[in-house]
Amino acid sequence: MTADETLTYRALRHLAQGPVASQRTLAAALGVSVGKANYVARALLEKGLVKLENVSRNANRLGNLYVLTPRGAAEKARLTTRFLQRKLAEYDALQAEIDALAQEAGVPDVRALAR
Repeated sequence: MTADETLTYRALRHLAQGPVASQRTLAAALGVSVGKANYVARALLEKGLVKLENVSRNANRLGNLYVLTPRGAAEKARLTTRFLQRKLAEYDALQAEIDALAQEAGVPDVRALAR
């Protein structure tokens, strides 16, 4: 999973919780700059994973919500599976490293050290 896919996944996951009113809000949720959030939002819009809904009651003010589309929900599910596979592989590698370190240190019960 690339860095862009990870950011896409995190954005879709956040949008699945509810619409977002601004790129600033999205940026804060993702922990990125507003410029990066703009890049992500535009990419999601171009791919059809997100749509903009106009919620402004005043013609002179912009009021848009970023809303997840059905296609976006399907992509989120696909990326969730890939993300989970990656995290499980990381977990397995970390567990193997912990086991090797415990054996090297002669610690029979690693969990006892955490208590």
